[in-house]
Amino acid sequence: MVHSRRSEKLREIIEERIATGRYMPGMRLDETELANEFEVSRTPIREALMQLAYSGLIDMRPRRGAVVVEITPQRLCEMFEVMAELEAMCGRLAARRMTAADQHALLKAHRTCEEAHKKNDPDAYYRRNERFHMAIYAASHNGFLIEEADALHRRLSAYRRLQVRVRDRMRTSFLEHSSIVEALIAGDGEKAAEMLRKHVIVQGERFADLIASLSSFGISGESG
Repeated sequence: MVHSRRSEKLREIIEERIATGRYMPGMRLDETELANEFEVSRTPIREALMQLAYSGLIDMRPRRGAVVVEITPQRLCEMFEVMAELEAMCGRLAARRMTAADQHALLKAHRTCEEAHKKNDPDAYYRRNERFHMAIYAASHNGFLIEEADALHRRLSAYRRLQVRVRDRMRTSFLEHSSIVEALIAGDGEKAAEMLRKHVIVQGERFADLIASLSSFGISGESG
């Protein structure tokens, strides 16, 4: 359990360093060097790297180990487009299929997001926001859809965390959550789907904000 929490924390740190450009595409992440930096054994480092490989942020290569994958802004936009449609599908099914237990889990996750929002804690909000979305996936009761949505959500997690830090995004996100919850509880699948699609999609000003936040950490906004 301690190893699990430690590897999860390490994953978050490495994930953010990749998203913010501290670990550039093509860079090799050495287990021993990371273990020395974080003053841990290689086991939690290895677990964290395996999680990142599963998310698609790094590639485990023979004789080279973990290498940071390049994701261009254009590719990022495409991934968010697909994520928006997957979440819309989850919302549509959840509105029809959610049980009393599913509703309880959703409302609980929503309340914890509210607490983080009131404390103006973007990192806590991000983690609780993940649970909010996972509750919607689970309520769809479609195992394959849950697996696909979860996998892409994890691959985009570093960039979703950066989004939360964009000015006023946390407040807007929470307000959007409230409307999504209302639609789901009311059983309005089409409304829930449309609201989730708009909540997740990154285009126009929101995409410009995300690219600007990446650029502020020294990442080029050029695609190719």
